[in-house]
Amino acid sequence: MRVFITGASGWIGSAVVPELKTAGHEVVGIARSDSSAAALVGAGVHVHRGTLDDLDLLHRLASDSDGVIHLAFKHDLAFSGNFQGAADADRRAVEVFGDALANTNRPFVLASGTLGLALGQVATERDGHDAFADAASNAGPETRRATAELVLSFASRGIRSSIIRLAPTNHGNGDNGFMAALVDIARQKGVAGYVGDGTNRWPAVHRLDSAVLFRLALENAPAGATLHSVAEEGIALRDIAEMIGRHLNVAATPIDSEDANEHFSWLARWVGVDSPCSSLVTQELMAWKPEQVGLLEDLDQGHYFNEVK
Repeated sequence: MRVFITGASGWIGSAVVPELKTAGHEVVGIARSDSSAAALVGAGVHVHRGTLDDLDLLHRLASDSDGVIHLAFKHDLAFSGNFQGAADADRRAVEVFGDALANTNRPFVLASGTLGLALGQVATERDGHDAFADAASNAGPETRRATAELVLSFASRGIRSSIIRLAPTNHGNGDNGFMAALVDIARQKGVAGYVGDGTNRWPAVHRLDSAVLFRLALENAPAGATLHSVAEEGIALRDIAEMIGRHLNVAATPIDSEDANEHFSWLARWVGVDSPCSSLVTQELMAWKPEQVGLLEDLDQGHYFNEVK
């Protein structure tokens, strides 16, 4: 299968590419920089220079493919304060993919997220659909959720579309996401913080397990499927903080909610969220079984605490 992947050089994409190639698929990607292009060429990817804003290029590459995996998102724009702009760019790209793949029965797999699906209870693949189905013009996170619902609706347009909701941390050696940010904040502040009593839970998965699920979805997911890339349903943030504190030799310390913005910066809106999540439906439907180490064990291996020289 000739597969077009956006975000092929990113944290998840760089694991999905070898997973696909080992399975015998041909991979096509886009790169916006020389370094990304070189990394993709080295991984055996057919590279085209471009970005998510090059809609004509996206349409052509999707039309020429046997399937599309959409992983790219303008995280730099989102984390600089313009999440809405990033979400709008993402939606435009998805609309182009829908037009390119309509009536082909080819697969289209979108990366989404699990945070906030069903606060305070274990979310399943059935949760989080109705509330965001018509939210395309609302604030950034709701726009992104609505875009995921748009992808599911592509099933009625002759596309074998599916979404994979990723756990908020796809951990592993080289991760520069939420876990790395918590480590950096703890190092800077001199304490490993958590909000309140720290019993709020985050789901987690190793990025290599996520890569397997993306391949399975591309190959076999039924049209309109919602899948969860979750290996551990919920890990208490206090347990994470205690592990970080042990490795940095600092105290794991509760942070009052009114002080969270100052302490956690851009992470403050997420670090106190209780958002556990199940993947039982996904595991049964896709015959997917996470096999990599869990988050706390991965943290305990020490690579998150190596300072970059």
